[in-house]
Amino acid sequence: MTFLIFTLLGCKSKQQSDKQNIENAITKNAHQLLEDKRFHSVSIAVLKDGESTIKHFGEISIGKGNKPNDSTLYELASVTKTFTGYVAAKAVLDKKINLEDDIRIYLEEPYPNLEFKGQPIKIKHLLTHTSGFPNFPLKSENKTSFMEGLKLIKIETVPGETYSYSNTAPELTAYILEKVYYKPFEELVTEFVLKPNNMNQTKFTLNDNEKLRLIKGYNDKNELMPNFNRTLWGGISGLHSTTTDLVKYMKLQLDESNLIINESHKKLYKEGSEFWEGYHWYILENGNELIYRHHGGIYGMQNWFVIYPKQNMGISILTNTSFNETGEILEKVVDKLYDDINK
Repeated sequence: MTFLIFTLLGCKSKQQSDKQNIENAITKNAHQLLEDKRFHSVSIAVLKDGESTIKHFGEISIGKGNKPNDSTLYELASVTKTFTGYVAAKAVLDKKINLEDDIRIYLEEPYPNLEFKGQPIKIKHLLTHTSGFPNFPLKSENKTSFMEGLKLIKIETVPGETYSYSNTAPELTAYILEKVYYKPFEELVTEFVLKPNNMNQTKFTLNDNEKLRLIKGYNDKNELMPNFNRTLWGGISGLHSTTTDLVKYMKLQLDESNLIINESHKKLYKEGSEFWEGYHWYILENGNELIYRHHGGIYGMQNWFVIYPKQNMGISILTNTSFNETGEILEKVVDKLYDDINK
């Protein structure tokens, strides 16, 4: 009995020590980031072995001293694409779509231009930025003009051979998912991702009270930037979330018993010796290292969402500042934070 008590006390002491180490690492790296006066606030969430640590720093509005908190809503920007990837993975498992399908079987017109010398664009090419589509839709005033704009695209490379980041592709993916499930894409994300994981603070459309919690962002000249209006379908951007909900999303991504997660983490395209593309995940694997990550950037906000399955760990960092180097700076903070926690 005495041995058991000491064992339990030892385990509790280690857990407390680990949590304190994580808190110290977060605080150190957040303070170092905020030494760069272009940044005004930062929120960081870490999930390690099922235990979450969330801390907020700085001020939302310059000179107001109003620190962000667990209820602060952030625009996730392109991290929304990982939700699109999850719904697509479910559609594959549900046999609604196949990765090898020619995308044109889901379109209402022939689109003979959406191929290269007889080689079609496939579903997997939409998910891995290898479709040959331009970054932004040629027309995006509304959904009808988007589909008309597809007719103007000229595919210059063999689909599946060349990586080229495209916001057109995930929007079209969301359109296809709507068609095969006969439901709006926003409803699919809610039904398949948000509700099952109690992510009640994550949504595309905010009510008036929620808009009051939506953080305002700045550029590097300290000018307030507008919040982003959602895209046509929401396949590329548009979700808002809190740090507490993002911890729930980390738990989902680390659930190896979830068949949809396993499918969405598959490597679909090899970009380099250590880099792959999954279902809208950037995947890095090198020796003992396995990382799934995605960056999101919009007018006045940027964030990184990173999963480390082998360490049973996730990191989310969000800031209400956006300029050319923001993503690179935040990525370095994530890397240093990871090293500090795991040293």
